[in-house]
Amino acid sequence: MKTTIKLAVASALVAAATSANAGIVIPAGDWTLDINGNVNAYATWTNSDRAKGVVNGAIASTPDAAGEKNTQGINTGLLPAWLGFSGKTRQNDLDVAFTISFQPNVSDNTGAGDNNTPLNRQAFITFGDKSWGSIKLGKDIGIFAQDAILNDMTLLGVGGGAGNSGTATTLGGIGTGYIYAAWKGQVAYTSPNWNGFSFTAGITNPNQGFGSTTGGSLNQDRFGFEGKVQYEFAGDVSGKVWASGASYDVTADTSVLLNGSVTDSYKANAFDIGANINVAGFGLTGYYYDGTGAGTTIFGNLGAQINTATGQAKRRDSNGGYLQGTYTIPGVGTKIGLAYGISKLDNVAGDAATLVESNRRYTVGAYHPLTKHLNLVAEYNNIKSEGQSSANEYQSDSISAGAILFF
Repeated sequence: MKTTIKLAVASALVAAATSANAGIVIPAGDWTLDINGNVNAYATWTNSDRAKGVVNGAIASTPDAAGEKNTQGINTGLLPAWLGFSGKTRQNDLDVAFTISFQPNVSDNTGAGDNNTPLNRQAFITFGDKSWGSIKLGKDIGIFAQDAILNDMTLLGVGGGAGNSGTATTLGGIGTGYIYAAWKGQVAYTSPNWNGFSFTAGITNPNQGFGSTTGGSLNQDRFGFEGKVQYEFAGDVSGKVWASGASYDVTADTSVLLNGSVTDSYKANAFDIGANINVAGFGLTGYYYDGTGAGTTIFGNLGAQINTATGQAKRRDSNGGYLQGTYTIPGVGTKIGLAYGISKLDNVAGDAATLVESNRRYTVGAYHPLTKHLNLVAEYNNIKSEGQSSANEYQSDSISAGAILFF
């Protein structure tokens, strides 16, 4: 396994079955099997120090039903506990591989403590050759915005959502700098690596409940289209530059319409661009996204207003990004980081003042490799959610401390 934190995270998430980032490798006849993953847990303290009105789509934590502003919890962070099984072989001049993984929980807040069910995020096969590329079929992380989350330093920690005790994961920078890439059924082609340049293009499963609107749900009408291009470079200055995009057709259930007529369909589109540069222990990541009908936090969420009398759809514009700087202390290995991220959502005529206008995050983190597999993590996160009116605003602060073990 790679001993750097970022590559260990990428290995656990993407589960690429190569000797360079392998976990526990087991030769088995024609196959090489790999058992890999992580276990992490964090104690969190959250103070919801400001709550005015209502913010629909807020990321910031709010006081509970009893008005209590201070909450604590023990949970996984943005990256869930992970157990992955991968295998690879070479047959008929093809590299053939599979990955299956599941993600158990380390805690929940019920009386019995065992009500949370595991997540199931990966089940896919790949086949190809370095001369012409590879094809992936199955469920894996989405293509659009994938690099935004993989380069987010809170992937090792907690980020947003720390006040939600007992949940499977926190939010990291999701909704405060980027839209969640999510885990999607897909058929995707990845090109060979041409001196650092490569691209991926694919179709994704049409999802029901794509987003919600008054009285019903928004559903995809066709396969989604997602793709990205990237360029990686190494040397004294190393890094990566990428751009990706996504397009979906969306239609609302006719149940949302008071007169039962057919609703408008609309396209949800988004693109992003980002870069990560590393030199002499310093790391800098910049990222920006822009969308129409794409909404905020989860792709499609709050992406359009549907008139329940006429069926007319009005798409909302959204954009955001994050800037992140890190420094690894020589001889110690501790990585310290500072990040700022924001996600914005524009309103359309007729929107309520309670609709979220922006979710903003500041993060200060320290990530220390106690061993080559075990990392200690401490973070401070300040989250602010603002509605379309200044009368609606939430703000919360959280501190988290814990550890993450990769294998």
